[in-house]
Amino acid sequence: MTHSGAERVIAVVTAGLTTPSSSRLLADQLAEAVRDELAGRGLSTRIELIEVRDHAHDLTNNLLTGFPSASLRAVLETVAAADALIVVSPTFSASYSGLFKMFFDVLDDQALAGKPVLLAATGGTERHSLVLEFALRPLFAYLKALPVPTAVYAASTDWGPNAATLRPRITQAAAELVASLHQETPTATNPFANPTPFEDLLNS
Repeated sequence: MTHSGAERVIAVVTAGLTTPSSSRLLADQLAEAVRDELAGRGLSTRIELIEVRDHAHDLTNNLLTGFPSASLRAVLETVAAADALIVVSPTFSASYSGLFKMFFDVLDDQALAGKPVLLAATGGTERHSLVLEFALRPLFAYLKALPVPTAVYAASTDWGPNAATLRPRITQAAAELVASLHQETPTATNPFANPTPFEDLLNS
């Protein structure tokens, strides 16, 4: 869904368990980068921030009863109506958190179809970064969303003095989300466009 006019609505779903959390910090930086990217195109942005921990009890009740509370229903509708999505999960046991998964378990399985999504996760060490490709990306592919190519993982070492190393990844992912939002195809080089003749390879 694309909203009319010059405003784009970005839903940000973050599943950190503490206040503050590194997941929320990363979510805020991603949202700001997307806002800047859209502003560069002359578009305004409305960020709809969803802290999943605030809805933990309603999510459990929804799974048990099959019906969302009024407040949870409003949040799920916000996600379904957004132009694009930013999702951030802490890493637990080499995967997304159970609370994060619960949120998308109760979301209608067609709500994210065709929606651009920026994937992100946080964790203690860099070795958990593959959670983005082995857990989050398959989940959102199943939900028929359109995850952008660059996903962002922030380890403990990416904060503080090393924060500058995280910024390029955030900027790249934000640019890809906005390009996907406008159905633009990133320029890519085809290595097979001008192949070297086999005879030349042999002669060399």
